[in-house]
Amino acid sequence: MSEELNPKVAIVDYGMGNLFSVKHAFEHVGMPAFVTSSKEDVLNADAVVLPGVGAFGDAMCALGDLDLVGPLRDVAASETMLVGICLGMQLLMTESHEFGTHRGLGVFDGPVVRLDPLSDAGHSLKVPHVGWNRIYASDGLHRNDVGLEASPLNGVADGEFMYFVHSYYPVPEDLGVVTSFSRYGDVEFSSSIWRDNVFGCQFHPERSGPQGLNVYRNLASMMSHGVESRLGCG
Repeated sequence: MSEELNPKVAIVDYGMGNLFSVKHAFEHVGMPAFVTSSKEDVLNADAVVLPGVGAFGDAMCALGDLDLVGPLRDVAASETMLVGICLGMQLLMTESHEFGTHRGLGVFDGPVVRLDPLSDAGHSLKVPHVGWNRIYASDGLHRNDVGLEASPLNGVADGEFMYFVHSYYPVPEDLGVVTSFSRYGDVEFSSSIWRDNVFGCQFHPERSGPQGLNVYRNLASMMSHGVESRLGCG
């Protein structure tokens, strides 16, 4: 890839993310990325990554203090790729019910709700949900309109294990954006979503071994093709 086509991938630093693990994962698959809190960097990047670990309300306040809420919505409405990881995926939703009700970025319609600790046939589950769990391709009730081959999960086996750390999960109103779902006890939840230029995953691909790195490889390829397309090179 020529230097001119090398995407500028901005990883958003708002004080609540495993930033350098994400940066290292991109670099491992040959995609340079940089960490920033600047709205100018976000608006001028060729791709934007919104990681996150922590409370939804605190995250939205931090983004607001940095004047990043509007720029992130602008990125989502553009052709620039936006990726939300874990809490970052939840922030893409309309609102969260974590410690009250908090407005999100509103890129996808639907709330973020708490995992039910008594959802496994009346038996108590550990919340937060921490550890390895399977992701399944969306079909039937979990309808998928884009196809896995067109998503960042291309090449990831159905039922593959990914690493999760979360107490809440998003509930998209449009099942057509769901690219994978997972089960925790009796709860089936959307573990990744994808529409146009925006992808979100509840799991941490940077902590999910070779298959997680495959997701980063797909994202890097999509980011590169997006730059080529905007420059009229593809």
